[in-house]
Amino acid sequence: MGWKGLSSLLILSLMIIAKKPDFLSKYLNSKREIGTRINLVPTMGALHEGHLTLIKKARLNDAVGQAREAAGLVVCSIFVNPTQFNDPKDYQKYPRTIEKDIDLLEEAGADLLFLPEAADVYPKGTSNLETYDLGDLEKVLEGEFRPGHFQGVCQVMRRILDLVKPDQLFMGQKDYQQCMVVKKLIEIMGAPIHFVAVPTVRENDGLAMSSRNLRLDKDGRRNAVAISQSLNYIKKNIKPGDLTSIRTKAKELLEEKDFKVDYVELADANNLKIVKSWDGEQKLIALIAAFQGEVRLIDNALIS
Repeated sequence: MGWKGLSSLLILSLMIIAKKPDFLSKYLNSKREIGTRINLVPTMGALHEGHLTLIKKARLNDAVGQAREAAGLVVCSIFVNPTQFNDPKDYQKYPRTIEKDIDLLEEAGADLLFLPEAADVYPKGTSNLETYDLGDLEKVLEGEFRPGHFQGVCQVMRRILDLVKPDQLFMGQKDYQQCMVVKKLIEIMGAPIHFVAVPTVRENDGLAMSSRNLRLDKDGRRNAVAISQSLNYIKKNIKPGDLTSIRTKAKELLEEKDFKVDYVELADANNLKIVKSWDGEQKLIALIAAFQGEVRLIDNALIS
């Protein structure tokens, strides 16, 4: 039976699938009443080992390394959010593999999957939505190249956080700027949510795992590893002083593999302010966004 035929609340093996917010709220409230902590892993589906690592992290440990009994309930959401896509074609092409995702979540040990429709997340539609003051975070890097993207991220995350009311939120460090945006959103909300950033999971050749990798053809997949290679070049060769030449070389490495580069940047790891000259002490993060064909990939690496 296809997932669209599922009832509003269904138990598959040990994992519950909730499609409607009212069922979700009733179930989670019943768990809170007995003192269960709620851990959330939000996704847009097309799950891979990176997502499953988040599930396993939430399942096995809490922020202070306590065992499963203390970690509580692991909730995963799957919702492809229309408001964070600048290009409608990108939204339509985003991979959707829900039946496979369900199997993977069961295997990884998720307790509950929240699988809403757009009308459940945005009951009043997606026009004239609220906006959030994110400061400079939405003016640089992804914010500059994808205007409005982070407002869409905040709009959907606000709704999912309000519905799930998690104690802890687990997200991947590959989306470094998005992690910072969501932490800012939690601050704006004044919500008592502990944010846990989990290190990027990579393929054997170094490519950061991403749902978008499914859209790469054979040549594109082979070329894509140049992103992690460029980041490794920066980490190995960076020196105090002007950073122009190392940016230029990293960009050239990408262009040699047919990438169309949006940016190669070095920024302060704490606030994402672009760093042009380095004192050798400041904690940096190197960030890359580039197109391989029609597929836009991002990656980053911390430098200290």
